Amino acid sequence: MSTLTSSLLDIKKIRLQFPVLHQQVNGKPLIYFDNAATNQKPKQVIEALTHYYQHDNANIHRGIHTLAERATRAFEETRLAMQHFINARATAEIIFTRGVTESINLVASSYGRAFLKEGDEIILSALEHHSNIVPWQLIAQEKKATIHVIPVFDSGELDLDAYRKLLSTKTKIVSVNHASNSLGTINPVKEIIRLAHQAGAIVLIDGAQAAAHIEIDVQDLDCDFYCISSHKMYGPTGAGILYGKKEILDEMPPYMGGGEMISDVTFARTTFNELPYKFEAGTPNIADVIALHEAVQFIDSLGKENIAAHESELLEYAAENLATIPSVKLIGTAKEKVAVQSFNIEGIHPFDVGQLLDAQGIAVRTGHHCTQPLMDRFGIEGTVRASFSVYNTKEEIDNLVKCLRKLTQLSYGK
Repeated sequence: MSTLTSSLLDIKKIRLQFPVLHQQVNGKPLIYFDNAATNQKPKQVIEALTHYYQHDNANIHRGIHTLAERATRAFEETRLAMQHFINARATAEIIFTRGVTESINLVASSYGRAFLKEGDEIILSALEHHSNIVPWQLIAQEKKATIHVIPVFDSGELDLDAYRKLLSTKTKIVSVNHASNSLGTINPVKEIIRLAHQAGAIVLIDGAQAAAHIEIDVQDLDCDFYCISSHKMYGPTGAGILYGKKEILDEMPPYMGGGEMISDVTFARTTFNELPYKFEAGTPNIADVIALHEAVQFIDSLGKENIAAHESELLEYAAENLATIPSVKLIGTAKEKVAVQSFNIEGIHPFDVGQLLDAQGIAVRTGHHCTQPLMDRFGIEGTVRASFSVYNTKEEIDNLVKCLRKLTQLSYGK
């Protein structure tokens, strides 16, 4: 985690950029701790959406009129911004999707269908979101491949020794998250990638929880694929990217057919467009992709190290204070984490905790967080998850802890 202090950021000024934060919920000031599900959007992102529909609304790439050219330029400027954001070699390696879920499905369906064979093996981790499990199950069933799972310690950290033993000449794909959405664990993805490549496997990294918090350099990581969702990095929902090494993307068949992804079509045969358009069939989510550029600029204006430092302070403060409540059990205590803290309260179902907090204007996430296998590993139905962003404060955490303390005192009659 970063050693910088959050004093480099003016949190009050940052909060003013987020209109949604300045409201009451159930008669209480909103405290938004559900950032791992989706974080809030600054004014410039919202204004970019409005500007597109008010001034530039047109389909892109094929039009020659002014509005189409303006929309195309703004759309492709976001592609360039995302290339720089993750240090890809070229814009051709940046494919726009609806987010991480579609990106993983694209790779599983296209690469998996083209290159997996009966008896091949896929390695996932016990920390994965369902979107990084189910697509691989579907293609493994189709191709008669086998899935193996990297186990996780009680701390929420992956067992790398077990991972090394799982790797073999049969391993063709390794797909893991950069950071866990349920526990916040930051995985040692560079080492995971290095070991996979030694075994001859390709690697996909789910970067949904990393994009707003961790410096990403896909060339340094040497990953084959990297997936990002816009809505978890201050951008709109329904947009994201798949990064892929050009030499691999060139060998993959199209994921969907339609307009834009073609070079020439007859009823006898079709030839396909060049990268990245080969994988971008149909009219894309133009407005939200354009607004994603503003989200990148927002992150860059603050500095990802500064954001991470502030969030790290919040996480440490929350963990320390939650641990002072006797009936609270913290779930996931890895040394390296993004700002996610899961916990349970003895004798109270997570759903009930979430409802009672919502009555106090505090938004948290409850349940299995689309990681049911991970919950099974810990022998629990789910957790209460508080996840923090750059606009959150220690005072908000104080309110959370105060409410939980009252809740446990009422429950246990203390």
